Amino acid sequence: MESDLSIIILSLRVGFISTFITSIFAFSFAWILVKKNFRGKFLLDLFISLPIALPPVLVGYFLLWLFGRNNIFGEFLYQLFGINITFTWFAAVLASFLVSLPLVTRSFMIAISGVDKNMEIVSKSLGLNSFQTIWHIILPIAKNGIIAGIILGFIRSLSEFGATIIVAGNIPGKTQTIPLGIYTRISSSSDSDIWPLIMVSIIIATITLSIYYYLLRQTD
Repeated sequence: MESDLSIIILSLRVGFISTFITSIFAFSFAWILVKKNFRGKFLLDLFISLPIALPPVLVGYFLLWLFGRNNIFGEFLYQLFGINITFTWFAAVLASFLVSLPLVTRSFMIAISGVDKNMEIVSKSLGLNSFQTIWHIILPIAKNGIIAGIILGFIRSLSEFGATIIVAGNIPGKTQTIPLGIYTRISSSSDSDIWPLIMVSIIIATITLSIYYYLLRQTD
């Protein structure tokens, strides 16, 4: 049976990488949805929010269909770059990214909306461009809400199960994260082996949620 340490390390790697990718996309989408008005804005918002309303296994199946070798896109990646994404640890990253994106985007939207618009007007009057305004005005003011959103995405990533098992599988030493490890040990009736992973999950969740709620209180 796969060692606890390797499962934890893999879970943290998937969690950190997916959270980093999610944060970049989530901030971009949040900025567009809060600051821009355009035709199709509702459809973009709906598309981003869709994974949170769908069963995770359906999200996983969509990724499996998109990146699988039987699909044109998946075959294109394999033939051109020699990349096979399905049933790899990066497939777990994609699954975590897709299911956590709506949560992080919403958190970022709330944080960005809380910034006084007059601050942006003043920054533009001082000659700051959009990037400088975001870096020097928006991020410092909204940092607590943004960090809280990142933590929320990290928590969701670590707890991801349904989409991951479909697109990445449950391969020991390769794609078996903490939730999948717990599932495997429950299935094999290894009650004594399951508790270390359960305790690690509880400890990580407690620490990250404590930081999350602390930051939320700071934004009030």
